Amino acid sequence: MNDRPSSGATKRRPTGRSVDMKLLGVYLNDHLAGATAGTERVTRLVRTARGSALGRAIEPVAAEIAQDRTALLDIMRDLGVPVRRYKVYAGWAGEKLGRLKPNGHLVRPSPLGTLVDLEALRLGVEGKAAGWQTLRRLSATDQRLDPARLDTLLERARQQQARIEEWRVRQAEEALATTVG
Repeated sequence: MNDRPSSGATKRRPTGRSVDMKLLGVYLNDHLAGATAGTERVTRLVRTARGSALGRAIEPVAAEIAQDRTALLDIMRDLGVPVRRYKVYAGWAGEKLGRLKPNGHLVRPSPLGTLVDLEALRLGVEGKAAGWQTLRRLSATDQRLDPARLDTLLERARQQQARIEEWRVRQAEEALATTVG
């Protein structure tokens, strides 16, 4: 017996449950908004830290974060999930508004700004990893999702978390240290 779907139908592995595509679309667009904000934040961090050890360490992470956003867009396309532009714009605007927070310095940049940026990136990468994990689980029932690709994206997110955490700890020690003298 041929258990392939008829022409035009979506290939699916057998399962007792199906995915609510409307809710999955909301979920993926929310992740896209977060990815947009994260890409903006890490780009700004690289720009402000250019020439420093932090800048050199974070620059490859920034490139990967941009690639991960593109990967999410590709997955959304593969699943037939339309991009909700208003959510993308909201992510972009939210990141810009987040820059307006007081940081203890009026004129010059505060070392707390870099610390907060690193903490926000760490949280964003954790959220991204959770999204990849969710999609990885869904790949068991949806052939449009490539498990190997999701494993690669998940591993890369874990490596990003470790690199960002290393620099977050360093920045926390530097930003919050008192000077003796």
